[in-house]
Amino acid sequence: RQVTMQYWLVKTEPDCYHWDAFVKDKRTMWDGVRNYQARNNMQAMEAGDTVLFYHTGDDKQIVGTAKVVKTAYPDPTTEEPAWVVVDLAPLKPLKKPVTLAQVKGQMGLRDMALVKNGRLSVLPVTEDEYELIMSLGK
Repeated sequence: RQVTMQYWLVKTEPDCYHWDAFVKDKRTMWDGVRNYQARNNMQAMEAGDTVLFYHTGDDKQIVGTAKVVKTAYPDPTTEEPAWVVVDLAPLKPLKKPVTLAQVKGQMGLRDMALVKNGRLSVLPVTEDEYELIMSLGK
């Protein structure tokens, strides 16, 4: 059967974990998620899924793409069995970061989870939203 690629967005404070550090690391365990909806999104991730890497804080912009290289497994940073992590690897930076203001200003992105559920740290992205963001980031 045809497996459909899924798209996601993960958020990080750039002073906590910056895109440049991610690129240098070549791979990272995405940990510290303590929200059930965000955790459920991580559990739905499949190896090979594409992830938009978003800087929160003052930046508020999508800066690059990554891929899921290991699906959900127990978060080793906590004793709580409820929490999971995934492993991500960087793909490429966007030529032009796509700001939250740009996302909110795009007709085709107004219903994006990033806009509708802005507090969540791991969000689903539709294929159309992904394509539109990639065209904005060229």
